[in-house]
This record gives sequence, structure tokens and C-alpha cells, in this order.
Amino acid sequence: MLKKIATDKAPAAIGPYSQGVRAGEFFFSSGQIALDPASGQVVGETITEQAHRVMQNLEAVLAAAGADFDRVVKTTCFLADMEDFGAFNQVYGTYFTQKPARSCVAVKTLPKNVLCEVEVIAYLGSE
Repeated sequence: MLKKIATDKAPAAIGPYSQGVRAGEFFFSSGQIALDPASGQVVGETITEQAHRVMQNLEAVLAAAGADFDRVVKTTCFLADMEDFGAFNQVYGTYFTQKPARSCVAVKTLPKNVLCEVEVIAYLGSE
């Protein structure tokens, strides 16, 4: 059984999708970008500022699913410019201290022309 996850502490979906879905003992988030949940506006101009906002949004959807960063088993990270990899990693590493599996790719363009987007898969079952 699938359960849609939603919270007003993260940006509302800007298309025909959910912020996240719980499927059994797993949670799958949609990609989070650097949007302020209240205004829907892009937060920050640098990769560091935007990456922090992305992590705050992920934290909110994870919490709504009953999880946190320590429960994340896989991330997929999208960067608008691979030159930002080092600065992005600095921020990423402060949130994902358990070092989940990860893919990180550069893409041509992200929604609203943000600099990064991150999606996660978390395990919600007992360890």
C-alpha cells in the first residue's frame, strides 16, 4: 500500500506529484530544491545557500514520513554545474553523516533555474 507524504514545512509540489511516498518500509522523496515553503520563492544565490535550503526541505519531508537523515539509504543529487561539487559536498556532509549511497550528476537545467536538487530513499523499518 502506498501512502502519500505531505507537509507544509516543505515546498508544495509544483506539478502532478507528491512530496514523497511511503511504500511499505521505504520512503521515497521527490526532488527538493531551494524553495522557501511559505513563499515558494527560490532561497539563496550560491550553491551553499541553496544546498542548506534543500537539506532543510528534505528534513521536513523526512520528518513527515517519520524519518530523519540517519534513515536515508540512498540519495540522488543533481547539480547545475559540477564546478559546485566541492561546495555542495561541504553542506551535504554536515547533514548526511551516516554516508548513504549516492549518485551525483550535473544536468543542463533544474526547475526554477536552481543550482541543486536532491532526492532520497529512506528505510523506515526496524534495523
